Amino acid sequence: MCHSSHDDLEIKTKIRMSGIKGLQGVVRKTVNDELQANIWDPQHMDKIVPSLLFNLQHVEEAESRSPSPLQAPEKEKENPAELAERCLRELLGRAAFGNIKNAIKPVLIHLDNHSLWEPKVFAIRCFKIIMYSIQPQHSHLVIQQLLSHLDANSRSAATVRAGIVEVLSEAAVIAATGSVGPTVLEMFNTLLRQLRLSIDYALTGSYDGAVSLGTKIIKEHEERMFQEAVIKTIGSFASTLPTYQRSEVILFIMSKVPLPSLHHPMETGRTGENRNRLTQIMLLKSLLQVSTGFQCNNMMSALPSNFLDRLLSTALMEDAEIRLFVLEILISFIDRHGNRHKFSTISTLSDISVLKLKVDKCSRQDTVFMKKHSQQLYRHIYLSCKEETNMQKHYEALYGLLALISIELANEEVVVDLIRLVLAVQDVAQVNEENLPVYNRCALYALGAAYLNLISQLTTVPAFCQHIHEVIETRKKEAPYMLPEDVFVERPRLSQNLDGVVIEFLFRQSKISEVLGGSGYNSDRLCLPYIPQLTDEDRLSKRKSIGETISLQVEVESRNSPEKEERVPAEEITYETLKKAIVDSVAVEEQERERRRQVVEKFQKAPFEEIAAHCGARASLLQSKLNQIFEITIRPPPSPSGTITAAYGQPQNHSIPVYEMKFPDLCVY
Repeated sequence: MCHSSHDDLEIKTKIRMSGIKGLQGVVRKTVNDELQANIWDPQHMDKIVPSLLFNLQHVEEAESRSPSPLQAPEKEKENPAELAERCLRELLGRAAFGNIKNAIKPVLIHLDNHSLWEPKVFAIRCFKIIMYSIQPQHSHLVIQQLLSHLDANSRSAATVRAGIVEVLSEAAVIAATGSVGPTVLEMFNTLLRQLRLSIDYALTGSYDGAVSLGTKIIKEHEERMFQEAVIKTIGSFASTLPTYQRSEVILFIMSKVPLPSLHHPMETGRTGENRNRLTQIMLLKSLLQVSTGFQCNNMMSALPSNFLDRLLSTALMEDAEIRLFVLEILISFIDRHGNRHKFSTISTLSDISVLKLKVDKCSRQDTVFMKKHSQQLYRHIYLSCKEETNMQKHYEALYGLLALISIELANEEVVVDLIRLVLAVQDVAQVNEENLPVYNRCALYALGAAYLNLISQLTTVPAFCQHIHEVIETRKKEAPYMLPEDVFVERPRLSQNLDGVVIEFLFRQSKISEVLGGSGYNSDRLCLPYIPQLTDEDRLSKRKSIGETISLQVEVESRNSPEKEERVPAEEITYETLKKAIVDSVAVEEQERERRRQVVEKFQKAPFEEIAAHCGARASLLQSKLNQIFEITIRPPPSPSGTITAAYGQPQNHSIPVYEMKFPDLCVY
């Protein structure tokens, strides 16, 4: 009756309404009837659920033929779609924990059989009804069903998989408000696995890696659409998670990024390199989605060492797109007051108060974070500035990162180090040992001008602001190609001759050190030029092959090994050795415990005279040792003429007044 296809529309509607009412009666009867035990069996659910969904599909047709608003309340009961939806909600609302699976599986089969994943509108509507009808504690079961269905459709068309992913996204956001439970990492693991499979499909052109006559043709743009849907789903679901779960997800995604290290070998060959690069880009995109809007007061928790090390390692790669993602991810984490959009354009504002920056004092936790990781951050910013493939977006991201560190994480020491870093970047453009193109050199000059203009106004030291202002004004008149207003535009106005840059165009380290030193800053540190430390991260750079890196590392370790000259054979560890070590340690502990007991007992029970005599003897011994030390330290220096021998053959030092000493002719005062 629910599937009636009578020619007369009115009769068809009545028949379907009767069928749905019959199903509704069956559902309601299950509460107090013996049918309750078997109504949830698959053979019943496979008939009831598709019948309701079949009527739900025609809701658009029913709405298009709906009467005027005044007549709507009277006619609403005659609408099979509305009645089917109410019946479905009742059915799902009565489902117990063990019955959810049997109720959801027919929905998935119905969507498959009628190709309803591709338009995805009806599929999303179905699962919204499901998620809002079931009990919140059962929502993770629906998520698991969708994840399993996505895995089962791994070789389906990209449009079908994209539809399932978008339905999963909608369902997961609703489920996150309830109880998602242990399915959080399971969901991200499935999505990342599907992302990798999609990359393989796009590269090989087939689902099995080998193209044959019977192989389906894979459209690359459809796979790209599916990948974007997965990334969007990862971001939308992560945004609903609490901070601690979000941190776990961030670490989980970062652990999947392939890096050229000894512990995470990468695929070789042309296809392998493409797969590595696409995987890196897609996972970093996902990470950027998760990090957007991430709020964590403690940077040590937001950027733990194991995550930060891996993230910054990708900043050493040759690929410009990957480096840009790393910078944007760092900006997302550091920006906790919504200032990032205020630095999207690089400029030398004469008054930064128009930006209306939200600035808080650097907390103790942030200070600890910078003490631990600041040099690592500075090093990667410096190396990123020297990349030849940088474009305007890279310099804008670098400027934003420098500015946000100055606002969010800066104390006096950090400000000094950032100024040193930017002055070192200016030296890179001036000396040009890297043979950078003209645009890159002008961009580095402009980046330094914009940042020093910002930091000088943040520090509010008048003499510092004056020096920066003077250099900027000089550049405006004679060298505008060294300012962001002429460089970071659609058509940059550059100079072809940057080798003859006069000192008036440069920010001088000596001058800055002088003016800041007078305001209480560490002038000695400001005078030191910034030099990045060479670390093991260099071996992660793609400029060297993995084989060369490993052999070089082994060679360096073998050269620097202190055991190279005298290498003693390793002691054989046996059961007897371990037993002896345990017994010896126990014996030492027992002796120490006994000695302490005797000391305590002595001071508790011994007479006062004995204790006083004991302490007096110790004091006398200490005094005699001190007297010996004082005698040695205040004794006159030995004679430069050497020693003479006493009566018993013992050498004895002679002291000669300074004015009688004879010095060699070569001594110069």
